[in-house]
Amino acid sequence: MVSRLPPRSRTSGDQQEEIEEWPYLDEGVLLPTRSRKVCMTCHWFRHQAGVNCIPLLTCQLHQGLLAQGEHLTHRCQGWTDDMTRQRGWCPEVA
Repeated sequence: MVSRLPPRSRTSGDQQEEIEEWPYLDEGVLLPTRSRKVCMTCHWFRHQAGVNCIPLLTCQLHQGLLAQGEHLTHRCQGWTDDMTRQRGWCPEVA
C-alpha cells in the first residue's frame, strides 16, 4: 500500500522564520535602474507570504529582504536572467 504524504511547502516553518530575520538590502547593494534588469526579473528573486500574509520580497543571492516597490526599480551587480527565460519553458521535459 502506498501512503500519500501531503505536499511540502517550498519553505518550512524554520526557514520562514530565518527569512523574516534577514536584513533589508540598502543602496550599498541595490542600484536604481530603468531597464528590464530589475530584481523582479532576476533569477535570485523570490516572494512569499510572511506574517499576516504580508508579502516578503527576497534576494536569495544576498540573503536579504527588499522593501516594497524596490523590486520594480532596482537591481544589484549580481543580476542574472531567470533560468526559464534563458532556456525556455520547462527545460527539464526535453
